[in-house]
Amino acid sequence: MTEASRHGGQPSPPTPRVRLVDVAREAGLSKTTVSAALNGTGRLSPEVREKARETARRMGYRPNATARHLRAGRARLIGYVVGEFAATPWATFLESPYFARLTGVTAATALRRGYAVVLLPAGSLQSEWADLSLDAVVVADPVADDPVVEGLLAAGIPVFTDRSVEGLPGAYWVDVDAAGAVRVALDHLHEQGARRPVVVVPDSTTRFHAEVYAAHREWCAAHGLPERVVRVGEPGDAPVVRGVEAALTADGRERPDALLVVAEASPPLVLEAARRHGYAVPDDLLVVLVSEDATALLTDPPVTTLSLRPEAIAEAGVEHLVAVLEHGRREPTGTLVETRLDVRASSVRPSS
Repeated sequence: MTEASRHGGQPSPPTPRVRLVDVAREAGLSKTTVSAALNGTGRLSPEVREKARETARRMGYRPNATARHLRAGRARLIGYVVGEFAATPWATFLESPYFARLTGVTAATALRRGYAVVLLPAGSLQSEWADLSLDAVVVADPVADDPVVEGLLAAGIPVFTDRSVEGLPGAYWVDVDAAGAVRVALDHLHEQGARRPVVVVPDSTTRFHAEVYAAHREWCAAHGLPERVVRVGEPGDAPVVRGVEAALTADGRERPDALLVVAEASPPLVLEAARRHGYAVPDDLLVVLVSEDATALLTDPPVTTLSLRPEAIAEAGVEHLVAVLEHGRREPTGTLVETRLDVRASSVRPSS
C-alpha cells in the first residue's frame, strides 16, 4: 500500500524520464553534441564534454538501454551456468570459495565491458531460460557430454567453457593445467618425505577431475608408490570431511603420511578431522588442499593451498568473449592458466 492510498489520496504519478533533448536544452548545447559527449565520441573540447556530462548527472539522465541494444543488435546479457552443480543449480555453488570468486570476477569483469551476467540453472536448457536474449553463455566446469553445451552450440549461441570443447565451432575455452598442478603438489609432498600420500577427489566427470585422476595414477607409477584414492560423491564440507576421515583410516595398511584434498573443503575442518584421528600436522601428516578459502592462512598451522586462480580464469574468459562479440573473432581459441602452489607450514616437515 502506498503512502497516498493509506490517506485516501491517489498515488503520485511516476517522475517523467529525463530525455537527451532535455539535457541538451538545459546545457545550452545541441542534442548531437550531448550524445557525442556522453558516448565519448566526436571532436569536442574537454570543457564542452564535461559540461554535457555534469548536466546529465545533475538531471539524472539515463540512456535508453533497450533502444541502444536494439541498434547494436545485442542484448548485452551473458548467461552463466555451473555444470558440475546441475543437481543443485542455484545456491550451492556460491557456497564454494572457488566458484564464488569465479562468478564474482566474471560478473564484475563483464560489467566493466558493458555486459550483465545472468545466473542460470544447469538442470535444463529449454524450459527456464531458452527464451532469454543471451549473447553468449559461460559454462563453468561442464560434466562429460554436457547437454547444456551441446544445446547452446546447436542453437548457434557462443559458449565459453573449459578445454573439453577445444576445436568445436562456436566454442571458446579457458582452462588450468590440472595434470601439472597435481604433479607440482605431489612432488612437493614427496620432497618433504611423504611416501604414503592419499588423495581425496570428487567423483566427477568434469575434464579437470578426469585429468587429476590420470595425473595421480601416472605419478604413483613413476615413483613406485601405490595409488591411495578416496572419491567423494557430492560437494560440500560434510561429505568431503567424511572422505578425509576415510582417507585417514589405515584400514589394515600403514597410516598415510600426506593428504592432498582436491575436493573443496574448509581448511579448519580438514585439520580438525586429522586431529580427531590422532594425526599431528605436519609432524605425522603433511596436508595440501586445492582451495581458495582465505581461512587457510589463519589455521594452526597455516594450510598449504593449490590455487586454480579463478580471477585469472574469469578475466581471460571475458577477454575471449569480448573478442568474439565485439571484434568478430570466430576461430576456436583458448587460454591455459597456470595454477599456484602456496606452500605453508602444513606441508613442510619440521626439522629434526
